Amino acid sequence: MEKFFKIHENDNVVVAISAINKGESINIDGQTILIADDIQAGHKIAIQNIMSGEDVIKYGNPIGYALSDIKIGDHVHVQNVKTKLSDCMEYEYHPKIKELEIATSNKTFKGYKRKNGEAGIRNELWIIPTVGCVNGQANSIVKLFKKQNKEEIDNIHVFGHNYGCSQLGDDHKNTRTVLGNMIKHPNAGGVLVLGLGCENNQISQLRESLGEFDESRVRFLNSQDVEDEIEEGIKLVDELYTQMQSDKRVDCPISDLKIGLKCGGSDGFSGITANPLLGVFSDLLIANGGSTVLTEVPEMFGAEHILMERAENREVFDKTVSLINDFKEYFIKHNQPIYENPSPGNKAGGITTLEDKSLGCTQKGGSAKIVDVLKYGEVIQKNGLNLLSSPGNDLVAASALGFSGCQMVLFTTGRGTPFGSFVPTMKVSTNSNLAKKKPHWIDFNAGTLLEDGNIDALAEKFLNYIIEVASGEELNHEKTGFREIAIFKTGVTL
Repeated sequence: MEKFFKIHENDNVVVAISAINKGESINIDGQTILIADDIQAGHKIAIQNIMSGEDVIKYGNPIGYALSDIKIGDHVHVQNVKTKLSDCMEYEYHPKIKELEIATSNKTFKGYKRKNGEAGIRNELWIIPTVGCVNGQANSIVKLFKKQNKEEIDNIHVFGHNYGCSQLGDDHKNTRTVLGNMIKHPNAGGVLVLGLGCENNQISQLRESLGEFDESRVRFLNSQDVEDEIEEGIKLVDELYTQMQSDKRVDCPISDLKIGLKCGGSDGFSGITANPLLGVFSDLLIANGGSTVLTEVPEMFGAEHILMERAENREVFDKTVSLINDFKEYFIKHNQPIYENPSPGNKAGGITTLEDKSLGCTQKGGSAKIVDVLKYGEVIQKNGLNLLSSPGNDLVAASALGFSGCQMVLFTTGRGTPFGSFVPTMKVSTNSNLAKKKPHWIDFNAGTLLEDGNIDALAEKFLNYIIEVASGEELNHEKTGFREIAIFKTGVTL
């Protein structure tokens, strides 16, 4: 196996697959290169002389410019490369759209068909507090109910949060909207909405905002309206629980799947293994009529031009431009640097600039055209590849994907993380060392691509595993119960 990987033929750097010591040599493109520094796995090596001010090229695109002369064999990283990115920009629409060949796969998964025709991949009973003040009461209801009943459904879980009161404007609206999206999520076979009674996020207004929903599957309780909210809550949960026991999994086409695409704790292999694997999967699912959603807007900066070229039409292009520039304005409004990225962990893993990170991050979206751009809290309306407004924060972005209607989130990582969102959150490792070290975190290893490179074969295996998970196989975070929601907050707290 080679000790390095060249991503694009135009690149002037390669990525070390394993550690390379100073003084060792590598052979590439007919030349022998003497390594000038100790190079860690995932880090970059110059394969051409790069003069001060010239572009450093990776993925066939600039990831920054050289701060000083970089010689062949030098370590290329934060000490000699700087981002080229700036503030808001103007863009022109030059479409380069690839139409995927429509697939006719007969693959199915075992899901729960809901009254509105959507398919859930779990049949769970959720308690959703309208306000953080009743998180404790919600937990008590579940704890006592579980003592009295054998669990015959997929799960019973409380999704507590800190919001629902003392919020204004968009924050208040977003909290109400995303909680409403959860109430109607197909992975929930039953929902108890637990309020306090005096909060801004009033149950009456929340209920009105829901529009059409399956009222037989939802119960509402204001704690201040009853003498014993725990006792009343258990009664309502029991009603839902009894009804849900008759729910059965049935064959559903994979076109019913809506899958979120997310990365976190990325490293130098993210854009070589796990993210491209998700890209191949995304194209495959979309070709079969399904949907995927790409988010983490700050981690599109530097790669946005590639996404804009794939906009289905002028309207989608304009929405993509707004997606990017509105998020930059969000940073500017709060007097924060737009490009305070990558993180220390990213840099330790070999990612140098935000362009480096973004060009790897957006690999998850494959090559399909972009059919729609969703604002935070909006739900998927069009089958295909969607973009979603959300920050890069792992918990907030993964939750946002669930709020948009995704039944599952695929989460690539080179450093590892144990968390899980309120929908199944599959951890896909970028390297085999992480998969071996953290088998209780990692669900699927994409690091084998560094060893055999057969992405099509691995993508088929990956699709089959996703079908198994959609049909009920638990992920590691589900086994441990590490599940939570995080709501995006942009304004003041009263």
